[in-house]
Amino acid sequence: MTSLRQITIIGTGLIGGSFGLALKKHNFAGRIVGCDRAPVLERAHKKGAIDVAESNLSAAIRNSQVIVLATPVGTIIDLIERIGPVLAPETLLTDVGSTKAQVVARARQVFGSNGAQRFLAGHPMAGKEQAGVESADPDLFAGAAWLFTPLPGQNVFAGRAAEFLDLVEICGARIATMDASEHDKLCAWISHLPQMISTALAAALVDEFGEDVPLLETGGRALREMTRISASPYSMWRDIAITNKENLREALLRMEQSLSHLRENLGSRELEKEFERAHRFKKNPPRKVKNSLKEVL
Repeated sequence: MTSLRQITIIGTGLIGGSFGLALKKHNFAGRIVGCDRAPVLERAHKKGAIDVAESNLSAAIRNSQVIVLATPVGTIIDLIERIGPVLAPETLLTDVGSTKAQVVARARQVFGSNGAQRFLAGHPMAGKEQAGVESADPDLFAGAAWLFTPLPGQNVFAGRAAEFLDLVEICGARIATMDASEHDKLCAWISHLPQMISTALAAALVDEFGEDVPLLETGGRALREMTRISASPYSMWRDIAITNKENLREALLRMEQSLSHLRENLGSRELEKEFERAHRFKKNPPRKVKNSLKEVL
């Protein structure tokens, strides 16, 4: 039984809106306050993702036990500095940003030695190529990993953080913890690189054939799957690229080398070896997510 009576979600788009809907679906008894631009709040309230719409930041965070920052990463970093110093000591600030090292660094700077009690860095590995609360889904987190990157000395399974994690699990997510730098390296490969590959492929197809040729209908399922996330918004991926630049640059370089190897061996048995190596990726048995990622890296 949670003691949380009010949660504020700053940023009521796809992730923030989906979290609000998920809380309601799973019978969260407290009040959900949304903070965003007025037109976005109107849509979020109409969809039922929030109980109260408040565009004033100070008013939105008043009396909340948990505040969820569900904006692009750059804004998350700024908001930690803006609202962190004025929050009540018992209020937990958490985020859903796709990169974590710079978020954690800013939280440590703002909260100092109290950071482990005041801030919880998180990243739900869930999303869609469509942005906005219109695409919000109460089942978005069902079965998805929700990664947390604890601050030094932080026990995320105790205190107010534990109450928040209970809500995350109730919403269907699987919890795992790892170091922030390890998180950013991992996500550069399993999340950020796939986005860049999809974007590059879609852009190359437009350059080669033009934007009016019905390639998706001709290419079938493989092309649809490869280019689906190319529709993701630049406004979100800009901040991800900036805050995870070195890891993403290294992953892209390795990908370029792999593509070059394929290009140079189209007529040799090396191509067969690459296919065999790629097939081993799918043969790995499923593993329990919770607390297992440190073993993988």
